[in-house]
Amino acid sequence: MAYDNMLVRIAEIELLPGHFEEYLDLLREEASASMELEAGVICIYPMYEKDNPSMIRLLEIYADREAYESHLKTPHFLKYKNGTLHMIKSLELLDMEAIDPQTMPAIFSKLAP
Repeated sequence: MAYDNMLVRIAEIELLPGHFEEYLDLLREEASASMELEAGVICIYPMYEKDNPSMIRLLEIYADREAYESHLKTPHFLKYKNGTLHMIKSLELLDMEAIDPQTMPAIFSKLAP
């Protein structure tokens, strides 16, 4: 894999009050389908702030921009996107640059059973 072509992004999402569980259900479904069905999706790792659960963060890693663009057109992403629009107060997408992308295989290999 060409690590230099990867698209790495952090999505910062703030939820409107009262939507946490409903949002998480849709997000879990989308992230699981993306990892299972899309070869170009390397990682979608959802998190929320421990002291402020309405603040969601997603670490997203795609093989390249083409994999990301393809991801945006999948039925599971469109279901998530359209199903959560009314729950989101703000969304910011931060494109990141890996400092040492060659370490990525070692990071994920430590999680293998």
